[in-house]
Amino acid sequence: MELRHLRYFIAVGEGQHFGQAANRLHVAQPALSRQIRDLERELGFLLFDRLPRGVRLNSAGKLFLNDARRILQDVDEAKRRAERIALGKAGTLRIGIATAVSWHGLVVNAFREFRRQQPDVELVLQHLVSVHQVEAVLSDRLDAGFAAAMTPWHKDLAHWQFAEDRMVLAAPKGHPLTKQERIRLRDLRSMPFIWFHRWVNPAFYDQMMGACARRGLSAPRVVQEATDRDTVLGLVQCRIGIAWVTESTRWHCPKGIVLLPVVDMNVRLPFNVIWKKNNTSPVLQKFLAQVQGGNRTAPRLQSASG
Repeated sequence: MELRHLRYFIAVGEGQHFGQAANRLHVAQPALSRQIRDLERELGFLLFDRLPRGVRLNSAGKLFLNDARRILQDVDEAKRRAERIALGKAGTLRIGIATAVSWHGLVVNAFREFRRQQPDVELVLQHLVSVHQVEAVLSDRLDAGFAAAMTPWHKDLAHWQFAEDRMVLAAPKGHPLTKQERIRLRDLRSMPFIWFHRWVNPAFYDQMMGACARRGLSAPRVVQEATDRDTVLGLVQCRIGIAWVTESTRWHCPKGIVLLPVVDMNVRLPFNVIWKKNNTSPVLQKFLAQVQGGNRTAPRLQSASG
C-alpha cells in the first residue's frame, strides 16, 4: 500500500464518484479505478458498494476513510516538522560560552536576534572555559562555542575571530596602584598576582608571561591560580592579589574592583566562535550566519587550518 492509494481512496470516498475524483486528481478514470481495485485487493475486502450509477462507501469503507484521512494528516505533519529541521527553523542548538566572552556585545546580540528570527529553535547554553569547549565541540557534545583563542587550532575545528580584547589590571579599590597616574609592568614586580592556570589556555599563558618578561616583570609573584574570570574577580575583591582581565570585564565588574590600564601591556585576547568542520546542521549554519551578520567588519569565516 502506498500513500497515493490512500489519496485516491479519499478522493473517491468523499465524492463517491469515480469521474469527479478523477477530475479532482487530474488522472484518467480507468487508472483511478484500477488503483482502487489494487487497494481493495491488498486489503482483502471491498471498500465500496458498486451501484448501477456510481459507488457508495460500505461500512468498512466509512471506517477506513476516517483512518486514511488521519494517516495522511500525520504524514503531512511529520513532513512539516522534518522540513523545519532541514531548513534550520526548528531543532536544538548547544552552545558553550567562556565567561570572558559572555558580555561581548556581538554574543548578546547574536542570541537576541537568533531567538527573534528562529523562535522554535531550542538554545541550550553552557558556561565552559575555552579548552573544555574545544573538547565538547570535537566530541559533538556542543554544536558551537564562544571561546578565547586556543592556538594552535585542532585540524577538525573551524573558527571565526569576531573581536579581540585588551588586557587590563584588576585591583581592589584603595590599592596603591589606583593612585598612580601611569602604571608600567616593572611597577608590578613586588605585587601578589592571581593568575589563570596554564592548562586553561597554554599559548595565551605563554604570551602573557613573555610580554611581562620583556618589560621588566620577568617573574610575576603568583600567589593563587584560578580557572575562570568570576573566581579571579572574587579573589581580587578579597584583596588576595591583583589580576589580568579583559577590558570588557568593565560591564561585569564588582563594585569593589578598579580596572587599570598598564601602558606597556599590549597583549590582546582574541575572541572566536568555534564549530566542527563537518557539522552541517542547518540550525548551526543559520546561527553562524547570524553571528557573522552581527559584525560586518570582522574577518570572514574560516577553517582552523586557514
